[in-house]
Amino acid sequence: MGVPLIQQYRVAKYIIQQKLKGVPRYPLVLMLEPLFRCNLACAGCGKIDYPDDILDKRLSFEECMEAIDECGAPIVSVAGGEPLIHKDMARIVRGFIARKKFVYLCTNALLLERKMDEYAPSPYLTFSIHLDGNQHRHDTSVCRDGVYEKCIEVIKEARRRGFRVTVNCTLFQGESAPEVAEFMDTMMALGVEGVTLAPGYSYERAPRQDVFLKKQGAKQLFRDIFSLGRARRNGRRWRFNQSSLYLNFLAGNETYHCTPWGNPTRNVFGWQKPCYLLVGEGYAPSFKALLEETEWHRYGTGRNPKCANCMVHSGFEATAVDDTFRHPLKALRVALFGPKTSGPMAPEPPVLYEDEKNRPRLKLVIKSEPARTCDSNKQQAAG
Repeated sequence: MGVPLIQQYRVAKYIIQQKLKGVPRYPLVLMLEPLFRCNLACAGCGKIDYPDDILDKRLSFEECMEAIDECGAPIVSVAGGEPLIHKDMARIVRGFIARKKFVYLCTNALLLERKMDEYAPSPYLTFSIHLDGNQHRHDTSVCRDGVYEKCIEVIKEARRRGFRVTVNCTLFQGESAPEVAEFMDTMMALGVEGVTLAPGYSYERAPRQDVFLKKQGAKQLFRDIFSLGRARRNGRRWRFNQSSLYLNFLAGNETYHCTPWGNPTRNVFGWQKPCYLLVGEGYAPSFKALLEETEWHRYGTGRNPKCANCMVHSGFEATAVDDTFRHPLKALRVALFGPKTSGPMAPEPPVLYEDEKNRPRLKLVIKSEPARTCDSNKQQAAG
């Protein structure tokens, strides 16, 4: 695992405190989206598919501090959009660090080289670089040539300056285990702290819906990847920025329900119900209202068809962490020997959609138009 011991200790201490207090639902990571504006238009993301008046909105420094103070999570993942577009981002990061929160600043790295001087290396700050695989795979994913090479240059410079650096890699249709293994070897050679690896979620607003993995295919892909990783290719052991039991879940060895309140989302609309992956489910005015007003039993695998193929860490990492506390020996065994890569897979939770017809829904109106190509994505991002 690539997570430093100090962070593991602080997060474990926080979880134990919540359990001793008998808190039934508590957050691990605040998913902060202070803006949706981005300088890329990726095929698998629909964040920029909003009108300009929404894309021009920003959460203020005060709102960002209120969000972490409200929920009290030990970790903040700052995403978007591209957070480095936000003019107050360096101040926002300093505010979180002053509160001793571990900050993962998620970025496509295009602006990081010239913005890096605004930040100082800290055990509380990590640059999380978006890289969806090797050069061809990533540049195709983000619909722009040259982005992969730029990311590699920025990673090297950030590491040279002493920053913590992780890589966030989303897998899509057409990936092969050997190419992902090669990508992991490259990241280890760069000296990144760890890689967050997960299958993409089929966002309703994403311009391309044919790029997402189905659940069974994703599990087999991860089994094949971990099988190659067990050989410690080129003598390097891969470092993941994830818990061992979440990796075990990706390999189809755990039957998990998601824990969406573990990674609550605060964005320009409010606190998003139930998580940042689903649109059209409404927003709460406060974190307390999010916990109390969200009908949590209506979401998750087997409970909502929108969640059928979801295996994203934002929902299942918190479940895996809780399972680690309940079964520490199992977690240790997987950490030492890796996920099982053969044999029967764990069953999926039963499907319980019977009462869906009675479920009150917010009507989501999406303009019907042909799926955007990478060329039209570039035009929108430029605009």
